[in-house]
Amino acid sequence: MRVLALAVVVTQALISVTGSVVRVTGSGLGCPTWPQCFPGSMVPVAHPEVATLHQVIEFGNRTLTGVVGFIALGCFIAALRVRPRRPRLVRLALVMPVGVLAQAVIGGITVLVDLEWWSVSIHFLASAVLIWLATLLFKAAREGDREPVLVVTPAMRRLLVAVTVVTAAMLTAGTLVTAAGPHAGDPDTPRLDLPIPTLVQVHGLLVMAYVCLLAVFGVWLRSARPTKGLLRAYVAACVLVLAQGALGSIQYAIGVPAALVVLHVTGASLVIIVTALLWGESRFRGPVPAEPSPAKETVAA
Repeated sequence: MRVLALAVVVTQALISVTGSVVRVTGSGLGCPTWPQCFPGSMVPVAHPEVATLHQVIEFGNRTLTGVVGFIALGCFIAALRVRPRRPRLVRLALVMPVGVLAQAVIGGITVLVDLEWWSVSIHFLASAVLIWLATLLFKAAREGDREPVLVVTPAMRRLLVAVTVVTAAMLTAGTLVTAAGPHAGDPDTPRLDLPIPTLVQVHGLLVMAYVCLLAVFGVWLRSARPTKGLLRAYVAACVLVLAQGALGSIQYAIGVPAALVVLHVTGASLVIIVTALLWGESRFRGPVPAEPSPAKETVAA
């Protein structure tokens, strides 16, 4: 169960990264229809108006969606087989295959509306939600089902709520920067008609707000009794957001090269994961329930 939950986290983050590869290579309409790749064909076919490389990249991303879905389904089946039955674990695991199906539909709509900026933004933000929930699923697979007990003060927990809200706003602003920027997924896709410098400033201010909130959390953390898991998540969050800030500044200064965009999206996925871990590690639900032995099950029967 733990291995499958970790695989769900990795694949949910990976599909977000490969989606950025589709966008920066201009392959968003490499398969111009959905659910088929071309009218009458589920796979790429030679076409004079669509480069073979673009077809391969877009079709590869669609194929990876199927892999993500199978792993998510396998994780849900594993959660159903866990004994004793754990309803919270099952609910979180169920969200994964359902979320993949929803993402496939959103991706199809994105293709059908010719990569309109708002559809691409929704597509990424839906992935962000699934990465967050997948991380909570991974955490749930490593803990019990008791009533949660805070390992931080109530004020620190409220601060984590603010961190989560700022994270959501930061990601949303990032999608708007992308929507106005040069990487549309297809050369003919209209861009968001807003000034890029203003959007970048808003995004940067939200990153600074995230850093400031983390700094306050760290000061309070010194007077608390954090677990090793919470400390690791906090250190990882600090390192990643600073690296993301530096990377974002560099890519903006040198003209947003495609490779750095993919790295930035990778970093964004990692920031979502560590922020979700911060949220999950701030409370404790007890150890994983022990599986009943066959002898006990026989006696109970």
